[in-house]
Amino acid sequence: MSGLLEMFSYDFFVKGLAAAVLAGALCGLLSTFITLRGMSYIGHGLSHSIFGGFAASAVVGINVVLGAGIWGLGTAFAINWVARKRSIGADAAIGVVTTASFALGVALLKKFGQQGGLSFDQALFGSILGVRASDLILLVVALLATLLLVVLRYRQLLFLTFDPDVAAVSGVNTRRLDALLMAVLSLSILASLTVIGVTLVAAILVVPSVIARLLTNSFSRMLVIATGVGALSGFVGMVASYQLDVPSGTTIVLTSASLFVIVLALTGPGRLRRTAGMDDHTDATAVAPTVASRA
Repeated sequence: MSGLLEMFSYDFFVKGLAAAVLAGALCGLLSTFITLRGMSYIGHGLSHSIFGGFAASAVVGINVVLGAGIWGLGTAFAINWVARKRSIGADAAIGVVTTASFALGVALLKKFGQQGGLSFDQALFGSILGVRASDLILLVVALLATLLLVVLRYRQLLFLTFDPDVAAVSGVNTRRLDALLMAVLSLSILASLTVIGVTLVAAILVVPSVIARLLTNSFSRMLVIATGVGALSGFVGMVASYQLDVPSGTTIVLTSASLFVIVLALTGPGRLRRTAGMDDHTDATAVAPTVASRA
């Protein structure tokens, strides 16, 4: 027991643990919007795209958070704009933009990684040792920005999630709302990269909401459960990372995957089929006039 508690006496571990819990909660909260809108691939794409900006900023010598953030926002808006072209589609837009950005990041880190002060493995898989006070501040800012968006635009986001076309016709500014959602998503991915890593952050943007979907039919409860699952995965995963001496991103994702298997076994494999509709879906359509008036 003393050996288990010893880790909490190390400053680097406490920082890493706090970052993991914040990142897990943040990604879990966003995962509900991502999965219900069929945007699971966009988390994967944005994380790989931001990796390119992360590497380029380090090599050039500018602040990696600022550089990668601008790069990520630009990519997010580019994907959103291209995806609106019906002849192309979101999956193709993400594939073209993000694979090129990721390839650039890999090339730059392989060539200049040490000079830029970056570890290739840490950037890809996360590290318990790489968390700084500035990373925690960025995570808190990202979480507060996301919570603010959800609280202030809850009804519009609910409507947009289930009926984007009807929401637009009803007067909701879907372009602006999409842009805001993409902005907080980019910021959240950027903030989570240090602890989770670029290759695994996409998983934590999906699994918590899938678990929540198995447990509830309510959109609002999904948000709460997914946030809790993400935070729990971050906590357990970080402890496992320390004990097993493996990258933190891998243990966080494996923890969330294990929780999914457990919940699936307890609820039964037919749960998703039995809950094809959601309670809040009807509510979203019913409040269309109210939503439009507040947009």
